[in-house]
Amino acid sequence: MPDEDKRLQHLREWLEPALERLFAERGWGAVPAADLQPASSDASFRRYFRWQHEDRSLIIMDAPPPQEDCRPFVKVAQMLAGTGLNVPQILAADLDQGFLLLSDLGRQTYLDVIDQSNAEALFRDAMQALLALQQVPQDADMPRYDEALLRRELQLFPEWYLQRHLGLNLSATQLERWEQTCALLIDSALAQPSVLVHRDFMSRNLMLSEPNPGVLDFQDAVYGPVTYDITCLFKDAFLSWPEERVQGWLSDYWQLAREAGVPVQASLEQFLRASDLMGVQRHLKVIGIFARICHRDGKPRYLADVPRFFAYIQAVLSRRPELDALAQLLAELPVSEALPR
Repeated sequence: MPDEDKRLQHLREWLEPALERLFAERGWGAVPAADLQPASSDASFRRYFRWQHEDRSLIIMDAPPPQEDCRPFVKVAQMLAGTGLNVPQILAADLDQGFLLLSDLGRQTYLDVIDQSNAEALFRDAMQALLALQQVPQDADMPRYDEALLRRELQLFPEWYLQRHLGLNLSATQLERWEQTCALLIDSALAQPSVLVHRDFMSRNLMLSEPNPGVLDFQDAVYGPVTYDITCLFKDAFLSWPEERVQGWLSDYWQLAREAGVPVQASLEQFLRASDLMGVQRHLKVIGIFARICHRDGKPRYLADVPRFFAYIQAVLSRRPELDALAQLLAELPVSEALPR
């Protein structure tokens, strides 16, 4: 039997008594027969199934160890549940096997439904959810976005995109420009006020739900730069918005954050600069991750969105002369063909 089929068999064997206990605790009666249907998958090794009977729906997460660890998901879910954020409730768990039974936040992500007509309302809800997340006290034993983590993320770009994907090795001059860029981006990130950071707060991980939005995929949360998540929201991996509209939304968020007591930069210009530099750090990281997912994990489809990230970078390069070293580096490499003229 293939390993994946064996794992699904083990999941079913665990799920049956887990459902029986849940139904008994909730007074729902006998567990009805229902098939497991694929709910979603992502760029990691995790996959999700939906158990549904009539109007009762539950989600099962399969996070195979040692590639995945359910513990951070459970820990952060418990942190966020008390804030009013709409996150999945942990209904049953086997952390050693990597199985979780969760409440179902719905079938439609923001990515499924957002368009020009409803973006204002959906993003308004998303910003309120983000502000609640950013007001979580920083008193838990959580990782921090320190210099080592920021540098490891940046190195994904030369290691996986330039070297592995394009077959390029940087010259001494190009390496110097790269190091100069990394130092600027890291210093900017470390200088920012610190909050709880989701790290992937974008349309694919926000569910159209009640209360809106449902928030998913928060297991990699850390304490770190206040601009990270809001920049991620508006410079999405899978859809782009006009730059003028993004700048307006960022301005709206900055004002709301100040009113809510979230520690943002003192001036809008300082905030927008920090957001720009934070975005470039993330964009370079994601390009590297998408190349790694292709070459290590055999999932090439994510590379189709790489030009989107180069476009985000180019928009910042055009208004931030302090990033001239990065502009020169990209202009000398084949990646420049992905940049808008």
